[in-house]
Amino acid sequence: MVKQNTARHGIWSRELRAEDPTRRGELAEAAAELEELGFGAVWLGGSSAVRHAVPLIEATTRLTVATGIQSIWQYEAADTAAEYAALEATHPGRFLLGLGVSHAKLADQYRRPYSAMVAYLDALDAAGVPAERRVLAALGPKMLRLSRDRAAGSHPYLVTPEHTAEAREALGEERLLAPELKVILETDPTRARTIARDHLSFYLGLPNYTNTFLRLGFTEADLADGGSDRLIDAVYAWGDENRIRARVDEFHAAGADHAALQVIEAGAAGDALPREEWRRLAALLN
Repeated sequence: MVKQNTARHGIWSRELRAEDPTRRGELAEAAAELEELGFGAVWLGGSSAVRHAVPLIEATTRLTVATGIQSIWQYEAADTAAEYAALEATHPGRFLLGLGVSHAKLADQYRRPYSAMVAYLDALDAAGVPAERRVLAALGPKMLRLSRDRAAGSHPYLVTPEHTAEAREALGEERLLAPELKVILETDPTRARTIARDHLSFYLGLPNYTNTFLRLGFTEADLADGGSDRLIDAVYAWGDENRIRARVDEFHAAGADHAALQVIEAGAAGDALPREEWRRLAALLN
């Protein structure tokens, strides 16, 4: 199985996953600029579907566009396979199907998530979606092994370099490991951590993430009051250019093939694209 060509860095963005058809041109222009800036992939946040990748792929020539992550509860495997086949026929090799089991608090159907993922992968196999065209949002050991055995690799969300090292060991060297990393372009420690805590508060209510933090050695105290400085600094990259570059490098040193970078801003407005921040990221990484 050949690893997807995602380059070392990509952009993770909910804003690029838009349902409003009037924004199609804006999204296409942004995707073309991200490709020009040297990013190898765009990961569409939220529960994205294949169709959300189409306008970005059509606007670019080599950028990989991935779902980051499509919930298996929200989209039927047969529909996903049909959309994948249509996109692959016109733009072969450009799309990567990221799949996840979401969270019990977000999906009413949430039952036996591991077994449900296996069944979903079985259905994709039967419909002709090859394993090398999909990755799984794997946090725990069982799902990481499934990523190794039934997919091209893993796209873990809200993780640390220590988790990345564990994931690399579980996946082996042949599978793609593309963790998401949140970036705050703010040098003041108090302000940066305040932005991070505001953002992290939602995720601290989801056991899939908090249980992972506890497995990694964090304590209940680290999870209280919006997260300790130790936790914030482990899952957010903030500071000046050198500090942020060093944090990204930590994930690569731990075994990541690709870092999917999500810009976090204070008071970001709706679906506004952080294009200036993406340019700053490209400059400091290059």
